Amino acid sequence: MRNRLSVLVMLLVVAALVLSACAPAAVPGAAPAAESDSTDAAPAADSGEKIELRVAWWGSQDRHDRTIAAIELFEELHPNIDVVYEFAGWADYWTLMTTQAAGGNLPDVMQQDYARLEEWVSRGLLTPLDDFVADGTLNFANVSDSALAGGKLDGVLYAVNLGTNSMVVVIDADKLAEAGMEAPNPEWTFAEFEQFATDLHEKLGIYGMSGALTNEQLWKNIYLSLGQWVYSADGASLGYEDDQPFIDYLTMVKRMQDAGVTQTREQELAQAGGSVETDLIVTGQSAATYFWSNQIVAMSNAAGEGRNFILVPMPRPEGGASANYLKPSQFFSITSQARHPKEAAMFIDFFTNSIDANKILMAERGVPISSEVRVALEPLLNVPQKLMFDYISSIEATASPIPPPDVAGHANLINNVYWPLVIDPFMFGQQSAEDAVRILREEGNIVLAEAAGQ
Repeated sequence: MRNRLSVLVMLLVVAALVLSACAPAAVPGAAPAAESDSTDAAPAADSGEKIELRVAWWGSQDRHDRTIAAIELFEELHPNIDVVYEFAGWADYWTLMTTQAAGGNLPDVMQQDYARLEEWVSRGLLTPLDDFVADGTLNFANVSDSALAGGKLDGVLYAVNLGTNSMVVVIDADKLAEAGMEAPNPEWTFAEFEQFATDLHEKLGIYGMSGALTNEQLWKNIYLSLGQWVYSADGASLGYEDDQPFIDYLTMVKRMQDAGVTQTREQELAQAGGSVETDLIVTGQSAATYFWSNQIVAMSNAAGEGRNFILVPMPRPEGGASANYLKPSQFFSITSQARHPKEAAMFIDFFTNSIDANKILMAERGVPISSEVRVALEPLLNVPQKLMFDYISSIEATASPIPPPDVAGHANLINNVYWPLVIDPFMFGQQSAEDAVRILREEGNIVLAEAAGQ
């Protein structure tokens, strides 16, 4: 096993910056699979010849440590496979993968996200996995169809779910007790959320909520709760007609920022690239935060022993349904540029079904999809892991249906419209919420229509 990340990332980030100057957004373009012929084709693992299998993922330091340890176990079982791994934080990871895709140099196995799956498939960058299921390399005997559904497009499996999760508000239980307050109702509204965070701030003198409330995922949550979606079915425009719910939400977020209940947008930008391990709740500077449920493991490890946390569902608009849905936390996919697709499938199967591997990983990526693995892990769960398992169980019955993956124009819209033209000018007081949302619709529809027409 070798890690060649540090030099590679520096080189690729420089390359990405050059490329980004010529492109509207960091969106992966189609790239041909690495070519080979009969004289230099990559050897198969069962040939006994040493091969190099490249694997890439994003995540926290805790994820890196656990994944590397699981890789070492895989190598022990397959001594002729040398796994070369690459990892980074969320933003840097996609820069790295986009640059490699353009150069025809993607790894064999890449961690993939539900929101980006359709985009990468549409550009021919991922390999269908059904043949590996048919020949038994990928064994899903203990996996439900619903757990695999998120990785399918048009009935074809392109990605294997690494764990189930959902968004969650995390509250410091000790800070809550210090403030003399109770945990909110699981069906709380945005109005109740604002009051709750404000009360924590006023009683404790710290942030009631860490911040990042303008993240696009919360824009999506609003319309999911209202039974709609942010994009039209054809991906050529926004998918909702009524802008008022988003206007009301942005107005609330700005009000909370100006009152000191959350961090300012300027502070958020200064901390860009951070992870859940650097969230202000870890250091006690905030009484609450939000993220994906699987991240409670890394956050709790960073916070240290003796800390107590409560998990509650995301708040919703008045009269809305649940703003939560059950999501594949992330996937493993085999890229179309993989030199060793068979061994890549073996690696994914190992992560899915190996009890020993999952005792190392300990559901850091979410609740495992194999029922056999879940049963084996239950007696071993520590407090944050049990919190995660219990939270997912508690929202299963009421969660909204999973929305479609993001459309082709999503990355361009977020990078070139949502943040620079909508959110930042609004949060810095340069435009009204009404103007911000109008610009999102006008400029966003242009970007989406262009992407849909390609």
